[in-house]
Amino acid sequence: MAKQTDLPRPTDAELDILNVLWDEGSATVRQVHERLQGRKSSQYTTTLKLMQIMAEKGLVDRDETARSHVYRARLSREHVQQRVAKYVLDRVFSGSARSLMLGALDAKPASKEEIAELRQLLAEYEKGKRGTKR
Repeated sequence: MAKQTDLPRPTDAELDILNVLWDEGSATVRQVHERLQGRKSSQYTTTLKLMQIMAEKGLVDRDETARSHVYRARLSREHVQQRVAKYVLDRVFSGSARSLMLGALDAKPASKEEIAELRQLLAEYEKGKRGTKR
């Protein structure tokens, strides 16, 4: 089986499914499809096919012991967030963490509480309390 670093970056549709699996822990295709229906309309067979592809890619694990297969995310939310952030950082912001942060804050302003938390996280990062790997 491929290492986590060798796995492909999830597509937007795959991220929607992963978010359901991260929230639920594990779920059947029907359960995932019902959760997704609340956000956007799609066919059950589309959800099924996407989840089968995700299993082939190694993004999810599938338990086939029951009639309804149960899926769970193979990667943690934090791991995927870190990979997507690195991709966006490199491809869109030319590797500049400053530009990424300013772009994020300009796109969706943070509350005073969030800014205070960001300051605290930056201070911890500077002191070396936060590791570079999750």
